[in-house]
This record gives sequence, C-alpha cells and structure tokens, in this order.
Amino acid sequence: MDFDSVQLSAILSRIQFAFTVSFHIIFPSITIGLATLIALWEGLWLKTGNPLYLQLAKFWIKPFAITFGMGVVSGIVLSYEFGTNFSKFSELTGAVLGPLMAYEVLTAFFLEAGFLGVMLFGWQRVSAKLHFFASCTVALGTWISAFWIIAANSWMHTPAGHVIVDGKFEVASWLEVIFNPSMPYRLTHMLLATFLTATFVVMATSAWYLRRQQHQAFARKSLSLTLWLALVLAPLQAVVGDFHGLNVKEHQPIKLAAMEGIWAEREANVPLLLFAIPDPKNETNHFEVKIPGLASLILTHDWHGELPGLKSVPKADRPNVPLVFFSFRIMVGLGVLMIFIAVAGLWLRWRGTLYQSRWFLTLCSFMAPSGVIAVLAGWYVVEVGRQPWLVQGLVRTMDVVSPLPPERVLLSLSLFVITYSLLFGVYLYFFRKLIKKGPPSLDELQQLQIGVKASGYAVSFTKALAADTPQAQSNTSQEGKI
Repeated sequence: MDFDSVQLSAILSRIQFAFTVSFHIIFPSITIGLATLIALWEGLWLKTGNPLYLQLAKFWIKPFAITFGMGVVSGIVLSYEFGTNFSKFSELTGAVLGPLMAYEVLTAFFLEAGFLGVMLFGWQRVSAKLHFFASCTVALGTWISAFWIIAANSWMHTPAGHVIVDGKFEVASWLEVIFNPSMPYRLTHMLLATFLTATFVVMATSAWYLRRQQHQAFARKSLSLTLWLALVLAPLQAVVGDFHGLNVKEHQPIKLAAMEGIWAEREANVPLLLFAIPDPKNETNHFEVKIPGLASLILTHDWHGELPGLKSVPKADRPNVPLVFFSFRIMVGLGVLMIFIAVAGLWLRWRGTLYQSRWFLTLCSFMAPSGVIAVLAGWYVVEVGRQPWLVQGLVRTMDVVSPLPPERVLLSLSLFVITYSLLFGVYLYFFRKLIKKGPPSLDELQQLQIGVKASGYAVSFTKALAADTPQAQSNTSQEGKI
C-alpha cells in the first residue's frame, strides 16, 4: 500500500476502535453502579425489613441483566481488534497487557458468571443471606473487572515497571505495572462515574413515575435514596477529578494543555476558559470566555503558576485539540449540573416540596443519559488526549496499525455501525418496556419468601401496602428519613 492508503487505513482503524469501545463502555458504566445499588438495597431490606428496598432490588435486577448481557456481547470484539487492526501493538506489548486481560477474565468474569445465575434466578430458591451474598459477589466482580481494565489502560498512559528487550516490552515489576502512576486516580474516578451513572438512571426513572403519579411509594423511596447518594458522590467526584488533573499535569502535560486550550510554550497566570473555539491551524483560541488566573490556581495552587502549552512540542505530537477541549467541558458541565441537582434536591427536601416540584422532577427525568454522556466525554479526553501515542512517549499509534486495505476496514466499520445500531435499538426497546411495566407490586413481594419467615415482615408489608394506596399517596406530601 502507498503512504496515503496506510494513513487512511490507520484513520479508519482508529475510528472503528473508537466506535466499538464507545458503544461497549455505555453498558459497564451502568452495570457496575447498578450492581452495587442492587446489593445495597438488598442489604437494607435484610437489615430493616422494609419491602420497598426489596421492591427496588427486584425491579432493577432485570434492567441490570439485559445491560450486563449487552456489555459482555459488545466487549468480546475489542480484544480481537487489537490483533486485527493493531497487530504490531499486540506483538510489542503482549507480555504486559496480555496477562492483565487474562487476570480480568480469571478473577472477575468467572466470579460474575458464577454468581449471576443465583442473583437473577435464586429468588425463592436460596436463603436470603445466600442471595445477598451472590448479589454482593456480582457487584465485587464488576469492581474487580474495572480494576484490571483500568490498570491495563493506565499503563498505556503512564507506563512503568517494564523493560524493552529487542524492541518488545517485558515486565520488570508487576507491582509497578499494575499500580502505575495514574492508575489509582483513574480507577477511583471511573468507579465514581459508574456509581453516578446508575444513580441518575434510577433517579430519572423515579422522577418520571412521580410526574405520571405512578408507583408513588416506590418512586419516593428511590428518588430520596438517589438524591442522598448524588449529594455525596457528585462533589466527591469533583475532588477526585481535581487530583486526577494534577496527575495529568505531571505525567501528560500536553493532554492537559489541550484540555485547557493553552497554546503558548509556557504560560503564567493561565485563565480558566469557560468557552472558546480552538484553532489548531493558527495555534490560538477564538471567542474566549475566561476567568483570569483560575486555571493556574487550580493546577498549581498559585494565581501566577506556569503551565506548559501545546507549542512546547511539535505539531506531530499534539492531540486533536478541539475534540479534547470540548469533551472536557461537556464532562465538567454535566458534573456541575449533577451537583446542582443534588443541592437543589436537598433544598426542596428541607422545604417539604421534593415530590411535588414539577420543574425539578422534569429536570431529573432528562438526566437519565447524563452519566453515560459524561463517561463517554471523559473517555474521549483520556484517549484522544494521549494521541499520537498508544503507549505514552514510547509507541506511536501510526507505527503499529496493521497494513490492511482501507476498503476492508471501511467494510468492517460499516458492519459494526449497522449491527450495533440495531442491537442498541433492541436494548432500548426492552429497557423502556421494563421501565413502563414498573416494579413488582407489594402484594407479589409479600408472597416472596427468600429463606425468611414471612411473618417477620408482616408489619412492614402492611405499612408499605397502606402507603401505596391512592388515598395514602394523596395525603403524603413528602417522605421522611430514608
């Protein structure tokens, strides 16, 4: 192939991988957090005997199941793409990344698969404590899976613990490979992102029910719970994001320069750009809306602190600045909106109008995809911001692309787009169908005995059933403590 064909093939291969990994990451970003919430609700039910917690766990376990299945199906192709589209990369880094992927399968996937059946179909077949253990194990499996995936990906950003022998990477210290400089920050940031994603999916569903005056007791309980979670998780994510940004400043300064739109070789008193249009051709920004010195203060803790800019490296070593710049602002903007909703919910709760505020319930309803969008935007910041490197500072993406004819890559890309679009449509159809069907009734749950004496929860069920009647709903203006 001539040089133009190689470039075209490389671009198409990158687009294909970006598309498939973007599609895949939607589902783990929901299931990791949702598995944790289900285990939490089930534990609260066992602790308090309140059937509304059981109702939450029973309802969300089905959306979790179909989302988990989509994640498994869409993730299978990713490992193959390394071998087909980036074959030389697999050859160079296989000794490091191969075992990490194997550890993920051995420790996480088998753990999830082993207990998922009990979690999904074990109701009335195993004891309550054993079912709760299965739910916790599945949630733990999702955490472990994220651990290994983030460890592998972080090594590509901040490689450590390796030696290069005959042009290939070999492990010198597994401890340094796994716990490379960016890994703890990125793992914490990602896990919090999944918890927030699931929290806002549940919150949006609860608000939708309340707006339609359906399943009132169930919706009030889940909205209240998720708002308390958001009040803790959203500000915590902002703090962790700040620490992550400081880590990027130390190890990937050009990525940070693209995120902040810094062009000068070195710049002091760097403003925080709320909005701008980066112009890579002329190496400047247009229509800047900025707060002077704030970026320096955040990243160096000094109003006059200096930061390296994009001009400190050749153009060939710079990422796609507009994509990184705007993706970062989408992620941060959604994070700020999440904090606003959490604080507004606290204020409305204090005023006693949390469940009657139409504007707030409408806003919450539209926040269902916010976590997924923020995760995707953050992922683009991370991955596009690393370019042109596949392993930061050591392996360029262009150097490891397989020599495939562009038309073949375009064909496979087209097939992925068509197939995944159909799959996503089917997924949304069944997810929406489950949401519209609503949670199991408390009458059904009263018959459910998971190794627990039904009489032990008789009072709680009676109270919950009374609270779920139309008359009780009309007399109840707000829910008390969780």
